Amino acid sequence: MLIGIVGKANVGKSTLFKALTRKPVDIAPYPFTTINPNVGIVQVPDERLKKIAEIIKPEKITPTIIDFVDIAGLVKGAHKGEGLGNQFLAQIRNCDAVLEVVRVFAGENIENVLGEINPEKEKEVIRTELLMKDLETIENALLKLEKKQDKDSFKKTEILKKTKEAALAGKSVSEIDLSDDEKKEIKEYQFLTEKPFLYVLNFSGGNPEFSGLKFNYLAINLKEEEELSELSGKELEELGASSEFDKLILNCYNTLDLITFYTIAGGKEARAWTVARNSKVVKAGGVVHSDFEEKFIRAEVLNWKALSETGSWQKAKESGLLKTVGRDYIVQDGDIIEFKI
Repeated sequence: MLIGIVGKANVGKSTLFKALTRKPVDIAPYPFTTINPNVGIVQVPDERLKKIAEIIKPEKITPTIIDFVDIAGLVKGAHKGEGLGNQFLAQIRNCDAVLEVVRVFAGENIENVLGEINPEKEKEVIRTELLMKDLETIENALLKLEKKQDKDSFKKTEILKKTKEAALAGKSVSEIDLSDDEKKEIKEYQFLTEKPFLYVLNFSGGNPEFSGLKFNYLAINLKEEEELSELSGKELEELGASSEFDKLILNCYNTLDLITFYTIAGGKEARAWTVARNSKVVKAGGVVHSDFEEKFIRAEVLNWKALSETGSWQKAKESGLLKTVGRDYIVQDGDIIEFKI
């Protein structure tokens, strides 16, 4: 999973990245401090994994992770290559989802590239740039498809024309009414406005109140979070301080429609794994090891709640809570799986 952190220059992207990943980065009150993207790994908070580990008492505990990339600030005209536009847009294309930071703090010593505090306008500037790039991608694709006369090219052309018409009317690709088959036909183009978006409003001062905004967001004081990230767990406990980042990380995870399953490796390692919702158990096996998918025979499945309630794998089995499943079983969030090959 790769989440791209985006936004206009000087909105707090690098501050968010540093606080999330605890990885040192350059932060300055002027645009384009971030030229080469920073990439960091963040553990997904998981109380269920802790509970499983308390019961199994493994030698090792391995949570699932999300990769975050801090991308250079975007400016108006990015789709034409303005600023670091081409580099910025190419990096977004590689991401599974986009986390946009929107500035709602005054900060007189930090240049405001937009020139005002206006979350809706700031969000729209970036959406417009991404949409313009998608239209460019559509135009180029249509030109190439015109040179072909096969049935598949005709089908793809019709879908792209439909997509272009909607995009010209201001719709993001994610807002266009396309069937699952149509989405598969044009998946190769990796449209920027088709990606899931999350929004963080970066504020300072007291409790923020933002009324009338037409998008969902988390309001986080990123400067405060950066300071908290430099404290130890014991120091945080003594201060009675808590981070908003657990909520943010879980929102990223849920936005991608992912679930977590677990393996316990014969009691040696309690490990969390990520798979798309509605995945078959054989697909989950492939996430763990290619042999588990290719040589799959069956799997034994126990939900973490059943393990928690009985206190051991063996007691859960004796209580009839452990089930044996075939390759078409749909993995449920919180399943502990033992693959048989």
